[in-house]
Amino acid sequence: MTTPNELRLLPWSGPGDKPCYLSTDDPDGYMSRLADSIEAIQLGTASELLEEVSEALDDQNTSLDEMRYLVTELTGALSDVYRVATSRGRLWAASDPREPAC
Repeated sequence: MTTPNELRLLPWSGPGDKPCYLSTDDPDGYMSRLADSIEAIQLGTASELLEEVSEALDDQNTSLDEMRYLVTELTGALSDVYRVATSRGRLWAASDPREPAC
């Protein structure tokens, strides 16, 4: 939940890869739920990619092109996860300013 002065970093970017923010104090609003849903998809995709990369690293027959593809996809997923973590860290810090951020 965001405070009236707190903006939520959304899990997608705008033109020029600039961050998008949501100003709302309604965690059940359409945009908040959409952002939550997209974050869940992004985290699930990252988890699946980690499994694929792990399997590819164990497979001696994985080609260099396959590894490049996986690294490219994993880099995008890591960027998404970092954005989710940043957003959730801000939300967590805003929810109780007395709690230290880890």
